[in-house]
Amino acid sequence: MMSRKGVIGILTGGGDVPGLNPAIRAITIRAIQEGYDVIGIRRGWAGAIEIVRDKEADNSDNYQLLTEEIVNKTGRTGGTFLHTSRTNPTKVTKPYVPDHLKEEYHDEVNDLTPEVLKNLEFLNIDYLIPIGGDDTLSYAVRLYQEGVHVIAIPKTMDNDVPGTDYCIGFSTCVTRTIELSNILRTTAGSHERYMVLEVFGRYAGFTAMLPTMAGAANRCVIPEFEFDIERLAELMSEDRRKNPSHYSVALVSEGAVFEGSEMIFKDRTTDAYGHMKLGGIGDLVSAKLKELSPHFNNGRQVNVINQKLGYLVRGGDPDAIDSIVPMAYGNLALDLVLKGIHGRLVVLKNGRYDNMPIEVVVSSKKVVDVEKYYHTERLRPKYKSFEMKPLFIMMGD
Repeated sequence: MMSRKGVIGILTGGGDVPGLNPAIRAITIRAIQEGYDVIGIRRGWAGAIEIVRDKEADNSDNYQLLTEEIVNKTGRTGGTFLHTSRTNPTKVTKPYVPDHLKEEYHDEVNDLTPEVLKNLEFLNIDYLIPIGGDDTLSYAVRLYQEGVHVIAIPKTMDNDVPGTDYCIGFSTCVTRTIELSNILRTTAGSHERYMVLEVFGRYAGFTAMLPTMAGAANRCVIPEFEFDIERLAELMSEDRRKNPSHYSVALVSEGAVFEGSEMIFKDRTTDAYGHMKLGGIGDLVSAKLKELSPHFNNGRQVNVINQKLGYLVRGGDPDAIDSIVPMAYGNLALDLVLKGIHGRLVVLKNGRYDNMPIEVVVSSKKVVDVEKYYHTERLRPKYKSFEMKPLFIMMGD
């Protein structure tokens, strides 16, 4: 593909979140205005490995030329119109090797990075802007090390990409969690029950901590601290007694674990990045709370409303922050392109937009600082002062 000034490629990988389409829109409109052509690679890294390098081939499932008309239609909506996947090009299993590559790649697990590099060259891509979480962006680091001009944008509702205080999708996730908790509490109050809401958060508990701090729940349990279920039952019973409507609410991160236990998995299968699918801790917490409730309620059993919020918090349109930040991130990426700078991650740090070396993505893990922000005895967030804290309180460390 030939262009006026150059070609910019965009892709979205991992789970969908509200705010991806606004980011794509911001990049595309600014890039076109600056004289670049923009290609959207479809289905994340999957499209990048499945391109057929033949000008006569039908690659419409793998990439598309983006225009202002296309991105303006989707720029205010949730999800990603480019679609997404959890494909890891370094670990493509035999059944998922594209048909036109099966003769060359026939191991049980294959590294298709050489094909990705050739495909980016085939598209004449000068700068690649992947939007994703730490898994998607860890592969972007690999491409940068291979010589690709990469500028990364952080996205994940867990908000756990290192180097940035904010990832696209987090604010909408928190907003939805608060809204859904408030909707469900009318039923919890009507029946005088405990309510357990399971939320996202494999390794980091930010999506449980912030809504709890905002009043959406009485207690929360997070992956960073193994909790005592009897203590949770005691606290929930105490909260229920103090509440005039006789109910209490707990948010449970999907990666939370009982004291002396392990994460709960739906099955033993893994995704392309080695993660087993989580699911079920909310069910176990609910069952144990019901079982233990007579010990703290004069011998009477308390029933439980058990709800996994799951995809409800990642669906729908973005909130205000997830409309504004993606716009800013997209323009930050173009600022770097125009300066000829690459190998960077655009970030929000201490309330200001900036950029950092892309290698920060793989340099550490971003989790809740338990000692500073989590009250392990009361199983809820703690804080001494909000003075000079960032917007989302515990994100500036």
